[in-house]
Amino acid sequence: MRLKEALSVLSKSSPYAVSTERDSKNKNQLDVVKEYLYIKMPIAIDVEKKISSFSSNKPEVLFLCGSSGDGKSEILTDCKKRFSNRAHFHLDATHSFDPRENAIQTLDKVFDEFESGTMPLIVGINTGMLGNYAEEGSNEKFKDVIKNYLSNNMSTEDVTFINFEDYPKFFIGEGGYTSEFAQKLLQKLTENDDNIIRQIFDKEKLEQTSQASKRLQANYEILSIPEVQKNIIVLLFKARLIRDQFLTARALLDFIFMLLAGPGYLFDNLFSGGDNELANKVIEFDPAHLRTKKIDRFILANDLHLPDQEFSEFKECLKILGVESLESSLSYLRLFYIIKGYEFSNNYHSKFKHDFNETLIEKYVRVYQLHRDFNGSLEHKKQIKLFYNNTIRSAIRKYNNRNAPNLDKNHYLISELNGFQLVSKLDVKADLKSISNSSPKSSASFTAFINVQEHSLEIPVNINLLHLMERISDGYRPNKHDKNTVVLLDELIDEIAQVANQVSTLHIIKGGKNFTIKNVDNEDFEVSGL
Repeated sequence: MRLKEALSVLSKSSPYAVSTERDSKNKNQLDVVKEYLYIKMPIAIDVEKKISSFSSNKPEVLFLCGSSGDGKSEILTDCKKRFSNRAHFHLDATHSFDPRENAIQTLDKVFDEFESGTMPLIVGINTGMLGNYAEEGSNEKFKDVIKNYLSNNMSTEDVTFINFEDYPKFFIGEGGYTSEFAQKLLQKLTENDDNIIRQIFDKEKLEQTSQASKRLQANYEILSIPEVQKNIIVLLFKARLIRDQFLTARALLDFIFMLLAGPGYLFDNLFSGGDNELANKVIEFDPAHLRTKKIDRFILANDLHLPDQEFSEFKECLKILGVESLESSLSYLRLFYIIKGYEFSNNYHSKFKHDFNETLIEKYVRVYQLHRDFNGSLEHKKQIKLFYNNTIRSAIRKYNNRNAPNLDKNHYLISELNGFQLVSKLDVKADLKSISNSSPKSSASFTAFINVQEHSLEIPVNINLLHLMERISDGYRPNKHDKNTVVLLDELIDEIAQVANQVSTLHIIKGGKNFTIKNVDNEDFEVSGL
C-alpha cells in the first residue's frame, strides 16, 4: 500500500471518515491504519465507565451528544463491539431505518422498544437533533427529560447525558495551552516505533522517487518534527480564540490529510485554504502577510537574488527534509514560521522568531490563568489590579469619553447637549470578591468583574475584546470593522451609565466652566461653580 492511500483514511471524503460496523473477517490494511490512529480521549473513558455500570436488566439510557464530526460514532462503534450484550445501541439519531420514516419517527420507535424491554439504551445524537426531538417527538417522557437537560444541563437518575461540549479540545494549564487530542494524534501519526504509517513511509522512501511521492515524503518528514506539531497547534488555538472555530475530530483529521497530501509543501498547504473549515480560518494567520523591517528586507534580497552565504547554507540543508529550492520568498517565510523553535542547520530561520511572536495569545493566557487561579494573595491582587487599571479601566474610560478626551481621570461622560457635558465622577476598580468566586467554563473566554460605586458589573472577555481594549488604551478609536467585538464594551458602558445616573453629585462642563450639582438627602440640590 502506498503512503497516500494509507493517509487517505484521514480525509473527510474517505468511507472511513464516519465509523460504521464492519465485519471483522473482512478487515483490510486501511482498517488497521484507522484502528492504529484511534485516540482514546477522556470522554470515551467516561462513556465506557457509564456503560460498564449498566445492568443488562435495568432500563437506563445514555445519550452521547455533540456536533457533527465530534467522534460520537467512533466511540459508540468501539463500545458496541464489547458491550452489545449489555445494552442496545442506536449509533446515529440522525438516521432512520425506513425510507418512509424520518429520524424523529425512528427515535420514537427506539424509545418505545426501550420502554417495552429491560435492556439499557445508548444513543448517539447531535445537539440540534435533541432540540428537534424535544419539540417534535411523540414520547412525552423523553421529551420532558431532554427539555430539562437542554434548559438545566442536568441528567436524571435513569437518563444520563454525556456531551462533547463538556470536554473542550483546548486546555489552558499551568504551562500554557495545549490540545491533548491534536497533540496525541500528531504524535501517533508520526511515531518512530510500532507505527504502521511510518513503516509504509520508510518503504515508499526506498521504492518511490516520483515528484509527487517525494513531496509527500517531505511533508511527512516535516510533520514529524515536534516543534512543527506545536506550531500547528498554536495556529489551531488562534483559530479557536480569534475566529471562534471549534475543533472537531473529523475536521482535524481532514486538515492533517490536506497538509500532507495537498499540492505543495506542508508549510504552503497550511495557508492555502480549501474545502476545510480549519484551513479557511488558519489562512488568516499566514506569516507571509506580516510586514516588518526584517521580513521586508529578506523578501527584497531574495527576490533580487542578492548573495547571502548563510541563507545558501540553510537552503542546502533543507534537502535533508526533502525540500528542494522554493520559487517564492513567501514560501520560505512560511517555512521559517512552521519550524520556529527547531534547531536546524545554521538556524537561519531563528532570525525571524521575534517577527513571528505570539504576544497577544501569551497575554490572553496569562490573564485567563490569573482569573481562573485567583486566590486573593498579595501577588495575585497586585497582578490583577495592574491589568484592570492599565487595560480594562483605561479602555472603558477612553472609549466612554472618546468625545470628551479632556475630562479628568475619574470623570465619565453621561451625555452631551448643546455643548454642555453631563459628567459623573466614578470609582472604577477590580471586583476581587466576584473574581475569586468565578471560574472560566471555556478556554475561549473569561469573565472580568468591575466594581463601580459598589455596584458589581461584569463583561465576558475573549481574545478579540482583550486586543481591542489594549488598542483603545493606546489611543485607537473603534470603527465599523470592530462592531462584533465593541458591542460587548457598549453593553458595559450602558450599565456604567445607569450607575452614573444614580450618584448624588453630577458635573456640568462647558469650555472652561465647571458646575457641580449635589443631591442633598433627596430633598435639596446644591449648585456650585456659578
